[in-house]
Amino acid sequence: MLNIQNLNVYYGNIQALKGVSLEINEGEIVTLIGANGAGKSTLLKTISGLIKPKDGEILFEGQNIAGKVAQSIVKKGVSQVPEGRRVFANMTVEENLELGAFLRKDTKGIREDFEKVYNLFPRLQERRKQQAGTLSGGEQQMLAMGRALMARPRLLLLDEPSMGLAPLLVKTIFRIIQEINDTGTTILLVEQNANMALSVADRAYVIETGRIVLDGTSDELNQSDQIRTAYLGGH
Repeated sequence: MLNIQNLNVYYGNIQALKGVSLEINEGEIVTLIGANGAGKSTLLKTISGLIKPKDGEILFEGQNIAGKVAQSIVKKGVSQVPEGRRVFANMTVEENLELGAFLRKDTKGIREDFEKVYNLFPRLQERRKQQAGTLSGGEQQMLAMGRALMARPRLLLLDEPSMGLAPLLVKTIFRIIQEINDTGTTILLVEQNANMALSVADRAYVIETGRIVLDGTSDELNQSDQIRTAYLGGH
């Protein structure tokens, strides 16, 4: 579904991504693990059109979307849940969700997707008339995910969904990520919590200072001493 070849991205003179290549098959959850500043968010922003790469290819379902405008990439079926949630604080939950569907014209489909989002996140239905800024961190994360789903993506990019959440909520969010995937949405997950990420992912890539240094199935990475020491708090 997604095939990235030799992607190079710069911020000014600083090279943030160095020849990154990775692929995601339809129906998978693939996770990208790495320390802060390794290039994880840069990669997601480049896929979703917020950053233009210097060179390299990003093939989504066979079409090169590298450097295309963000709106056209959403139209093709790629949605991102940004780091830090970025909900519209002074708009209601419902209005935030409506914004997720702003490129769509199929009123009936949009209504169905509202139902789906409220089934996934019953808390959002209870709070649908509330301003998003009054929600807890966990509820805002649910709203950011729900908003991305309203675009009916085939590929969902998740940037640090567990950041700043209590452990119990982290479990809930990851359970929902699994459910979203079970309904047929392919997921690229960027996550600091490597244990949780590997518990739901089929495969994983490890990025260090802008380069992919390791990849394999989640089981393989779980058993790698290098990964255990660096990211899983093991010895």
